[in-house]
Amino acid sequence: MENCLECGEKIIGRSDKKFCNDGCRNAYNNKHNKDSSNLMRNINNKMRKNHRVLSEQKFIEGKAKTTRNKLISEGFDFEYFTSLKVYKNGAEYRFVYDIGYKLLEDDWILLVRKE
Repeated sequence: MENCLECGEKIIGRSDKKFCNDGCRNAYNNKHNKDSSNLMRNINNKMRKNHRVLSEQKFIEGKAKTTRNKLISEGFDFEYFTSLKVYKNGAEYRFVYDIGYKLLEDDWILLVRKE
């Protein structure tokens, strides 16, 4: 017989059981799957928020145009993005997962969605 990985109680039942009940299984998995620090959790929240703000823009054929102020007013944080791509012509796009943006003149921003 083995002991429960969460509470240490003796396990009754199959020989391959690791937990004494569903509550212990859930508690154990929740502890092990949570973000390891507040920093990671905060960054992941900002990335989700940025992606949500971009994905809610009105895309036509994979493109949209908006302003910096509009994105900021919706909670977008320009410091957080997943990748930076610089094309041969010098165009620089910052991506938040599958949605990229390029800073244009006069506070305008071009958005592109990877298909």
